[in-house]
Amino acid sequence: MLESQPKSTGLWSHGWYQHARVLASPNFGPRPEAAHIDLVVIHSISLPPGEFGNGQVQQLFTNQLDWDAHPYFQSIRGLQVSAHFFITRLGHLWQFVSCDDRAWHAGSSEYRGRSDCNNDSIGIELEGLEGDRFEPAQYETLSSLCSSVLTHYPIAHIAGHEHIAPGRKFDPGAGFDWTLLQHSLSASKEYFPTVGDDA
Repeated sequence: MLESQPKSTGLWSHGWYQHARVLASPNFGPRPEAAHIDLVVIHSISLPPGEFGNGQVQQLFTNQLDWDAHPYFQSIRGLQVSAHFFITRLGHLWQFVSCDDRAWHAGSSEYRGRSDCNNDSIGIELEGLEGDRFEPAQYETLSSLCSSVLTHYPIAHIAGHEHIAPGRKFDPGAGFDWTLLQHSLSASKEYFPTVGDDA
């Protein structure tokens, strides 16, 4: 049993969130035995870039993407990745991996003095382009999800992919409203990265 990890409380059952539509991904593994799940990582994704609502992100996370369906897909051909959650432009919430397990969303990363952030983080993908704005419905779903995550796991940090892999990743980017998320959660600034913080 992972440290500080409850099995089932109200909206959660073995790491699955009851308000999410489940589409299980094969791209996951166990967390290290001593993992302390204290980080939420926010990403942005669209496939092909700038196209929304076509189901291809869900296909990517479940190894069902047709690599020949678009020229861009040749650049990611064979990629096996996942996130715990995906929030569409309409605010619809999907879950691919139990939060009790290790999803493959962070890659090479480091934050709060620890490397390999996949080990102890929960990854949330927002449908969108890095640097662009996100929809009000996405913030509403993200806020509700994060609020529940914070009550169920010992989260101490919420950061973007850009903060845990600076120079390699740039999402969600300048279009993401960190202040809005902070206020919606009534959370302390200490949860969030400061501007220009690379660690």
